[in-house]
Amino acid sequence: MTNKIEFTETARKEIERIISEKSKKTYFRISVKGGGCSGFKYNFSFDDKIKPEDKIFEKTIIDNSSLKIISGSIVDFKKELIGNSFVINNPKASSSCGCGLSFSV
Repeated sequence: MTNKIEFTETARKEIERIISEKSKKTYFRISVKGGGCSGFKYNFSFDDKIKPEDKIFEKTIIDNSSLKIISGSIVDFKKELIGNSFVINNPKASSSCGCGLSFSV
């Protein structure tokens, strides 16, 4: 299994910007939770604690369970008229809802 996650330059810069406003010891956490209209949903949060099951990608941490679902993905940050948001292009997602936050594998 590959544990590869790519971050676009736009996503990297936004993560750095947000973290610099919070604390140098803060990490951006990406996780996958059950729920949403398609079965799973992405959760973006901040955490100052690294757990034993976490993998670190620069300033981002992802737990092993979530990483199994999103490995091979590209994380991007989009600025649109309806708002700004992180977007995950997950090749394992077989379908997703209209908002792009909920998906199934």
